[in-house]
Amino acid sequence: MAVYYHDVVILGTGLAGLRAALEILRKTKDEVNVGLVSKVQLMRAHSVCAEGGTAAVLSSEDSFEKHEYDTVKGSDFLADQDAVEKFVEYCPEEIYFLDHLGCPWSRTKDGRIAQRPFGGHSYPRATYASDKTGFFEMQTLYDNLLRFSNYQRYDEYFVYDIFENNGAFVLAAYKLKTGEVDFIVGNQLILATGGSGCIYSFTTYSDSSTGDGLAYALRMGLPLEDMEFIQFHPTGLIPSGILMSEAARGEGGHLLNKDGERFMKYYAPTAMELAPRDIVSRSIFEEIKKGRAFEKDGLSYVLLDLTHLGEEKVKHRLHLIREVCMKFLGIDPVNEPIPIRPAAHYSMGGIAADVYGATEIPGVYAIGENAAAGIHGSNRLGTNSTAECLVCGKLCGEKVVENLKEFSGKKTIDESVLRDKENQLFSHIGNTGTASLYSLRRKLRETMDRFVGIERNEEELKKALDEIRSIKAELPHVKINNSSKIYNLELINYQELVNMVDVAEVIAFSALNRKESRGAHFRTDFPKRDDENFLKHTIVKKVGEKLDLSYRDVKITKYKPVERKY
Repeated sequence: MAVYYHDVVILGTGLAGLRAALEILRKTKDEVNVGLVSKVQLMRAHSVCAEGGTAAVLSSEDSFEKHEYDTVKGSDFLADQDAVEKFVEYCPEEIYFLDHLGCPWSRTKDGRIAQRPFGGHSYPRATYASDKTGFFEMQTLYDNLLRFSNYQRYDEYFVYDIFENNGAFVLAAYKLKTGEVDFIVGNQLILATGGSGCIYSFTTYSDSSTGDGLAYALRMGLPLEDMEFIQFHPTGLIPSGILMSEAARGEGGHLLNKDGERFMKYYAPTAMELAPRDIVSRSIFEEIKKGRAFEKDGLSYVLLDLTHLGEEKVKHRLHLIREVCMKFLGIDPVNEPIPIRPAAHYSMGGIAADVYGATEIPGVYAIGENAAAGIHGSNRLGTNSTAECLVCGKLCGEKVVENLKEFSGKKTIDESVLRDKENQLFSHIGNTGTASLYSLRRKLRETMDRFVGIERNEEELKKALDEIRSIKAELPHVKINNSSKIYNLELINYQELVNMVDVAEVIAFSALNRKESRGAHFRTDFPKRDDENFLKHTIVKKVGEKLDLSYRDVKITKYKPVERKY
């Protein structure tokens, strides 16, 4: 057992976490000590999977007001408009900042930073680096982090508990390489652990996206906000769920049913394939229900057609999509359409925080996808997620630096508490339980797919909650058969499942109580948006072993809710 002390600890080294770290080190000229903790290798964070682009107003023909309104309308008017206003103003700064750091943005023929259309945006403001935008943004931040020295990386450390002790925030972390438990202590803590999409089986997420930060925050007493809003990306590759970026439709790709029709004309006749994701996903689901989809190995799907774009455009602007299709399906999208269906892709909800990442607990911040900063409301527009990670990462870094004096000095940690936490991790190895870890995991994901998907209703949401809670009751009886302490992935999978169950319960609970349809939350028993009763944010806290639900008003400054048409 070792104890490591830092001025600031950042849990999660994706786009948001790295941007915050870089800002802290830059602002303090490498004088503040930062701990970077990740359960994977630094460049294996799910952020590298972001493909399509990052939203920013760069053209004189575009404007902050347009980006604001597109975001608010896309959110089905559940976004906090003061947060959106600040967000869009900082987006261009981040694009130019990364440009100066060496990010290889795609360029127009005259050398300007290129941008392309994206769903729900009224102007082409998706700034991109081919179709590997997240990877290149991450690589740029990582490269520039290496200019500094006052940070410590904790790669492949699985954090299984976070607690406060004598004014410090302590992370109990399982070090995979040695099988030891170490404790990483910070005067300030930033949670940047990403999403929870692995609670669904058909998903674009990496396997590491199990909602850990959300579960820790809930147990720490922090509220989770708007967790019912899960975005299903319209174009997940069949049968793997690998993301076929919205860039494909931004570049002019068509969605076709089995009759060869561009069916979006029935659902969003003006925007067509570039309607917001919630609308496109529901449209595909509707085509499936009407029998106008293809069927293979029990999966219904439609086609994403790029064949009319030409070989040159597909090869250069959609290089990754082509490579994935060729490697995983043996088809070349230059010549053949791509089989796709909606896949769980993003959580609009998260730890309640402001755009600076500040939460209800002083000294604890949440940024990126595991935060709900009020920007996305009930539906996120594509390219606003990477932009949020960059903007909120920067603003959070600045806020942490401002608060350094308030949260200073090395704290004394109670060793008896650490011993108890250490023993807690290994208690399930070799116990006498009979519950199957992987059967419970499969059951959870099937439950979420079936009952908490694109369409929902009261009966099914109640079934989901019952199933989730029955799985929860089985968790203490899970036996970990692998007795090794070194790289015990079974032990990690168990801890992840505990987190996934807690997050799934909040999602189903929040969805059951929102008796309307708004954005990504569509209730067949309440198919209309209800501004009178539900123009507000869902807030869930854990009180004892029960969930407590309340609501918070949406902050409306400029744009009054209107009917959402595309």
